[in-house]
Amino acid sequence: MSVTAGTTAIGASGTPDTQDMSDTLVAQRDALAALIVATLSLEMVPGDIDPDAPLFGDGLGLDSIDALEIALAVSRAYGFELRSDNANNQQIFHSLDSLARYVAAHRKI
Repeated sequence: MSVTAGTTAIGASGTPDTQDMSDTLVAQRDALAALIVATLSLEMVPGDIDPDAPLFGDGLGLDSIDALEIALAVSRAYGFELRSDNANNQQIFHSLDSLARYVAAHRKI
């Protein structure tokens, strides 16, 4: 049995329910994959994006203009700004998984 406290599910033992958190992260990752495909008009389905593969360079092959478009789409969809001067952008945008974790932690909507 899980009880939700804020956005973190708490299991019967009083500790975070990692299954619920994992399900939430998967849902966030799926939504972001769909957002990326739609925003960039990629000729692929969202499920084809490997969550752990790099988004830029040898991975999905995105570039800095794509990053700006994704940042704008994320800002509109989730109610917070991804700033170009953030020192952690390389880590945030490393993969779909890293972006999903960042969005899950910072989203306002």
